[in-house]
Amino acid sequence: MSHSSDHPANLAHHFTEVEQQQESAKLGMWLFLLTEILLFGGLFCFYAIFRAWNPDIFHNAHFHLDVVMGTLNTVVLITSSVTMALAIRSLQLDQKRAALWFLWSTLILAGIFLVVKYFEYAHKFHLGQLPGKYYTFQGIEGTNPHIFFSVYFLMTGLHGIHVIAGMSIIGWLIVKTSRNRFSSQYYTPVEMTGLYWHLVDLIWIFLFPMFYLIG
Repeated sequence: MSHSSDHPANLAHHFTEVEQQQESAKLGMWLFLLTEILLFGGLFCFYAIFRAWNPDIFHNAHFHLDVVMGTLNTVVLITSSVTMALAIRSLQLDQKRAALWFLWSTLILAGIFLVVKYFEYAHKFHLGQLPGKYYTFQGIEGTNPHIFFSVYFLMTGLHGIHVIAGMSIIGWLIVKTSRNRFSSQYYTPVEMTGLYWHLVDLIWIFLFPMFYLIG
């Protein structure tokens, strides 16, 4: 084709210009994030209904969550949102080395979040503070405290799966960045991943007070 010589390397054949491709990617990403908001929005309603039905249980059971670990994970995720934004900014300035450093930092912080969550979950497994019929813990006053832990594991577990998905994508970005696939001319995948990661962070900012700070 005669126009292939001036056709940007990162421009898909069905787009006429880079800006059009970027805007289409952003629109697609926002639509995807909207479905994620609908998913978690439904779960937030689920939480509100069960908490309204069982206010005493939610209040009594939340004392058995580790606020220090929850706070640590909040700080870790907020920091990872900052490093993700700085990675995008570094690519906009063609600072590949800095971008790689910030992407690695984001990945490591996400890993720290999951390690902290692992220790939290392991402690609950050990005590028998499990969802539904697997609940065996005797130390909480009131009937059916397993309801609180069922909602807790459902929502924090689903959030954890989103963190793992984000880590996979960030790992892929690190590989592509190290191979010089991204620059100030083309960094759309990094920007889209940043939007996703900010949503993951934002959801946790809602989950943290809902479970850890009820009292």
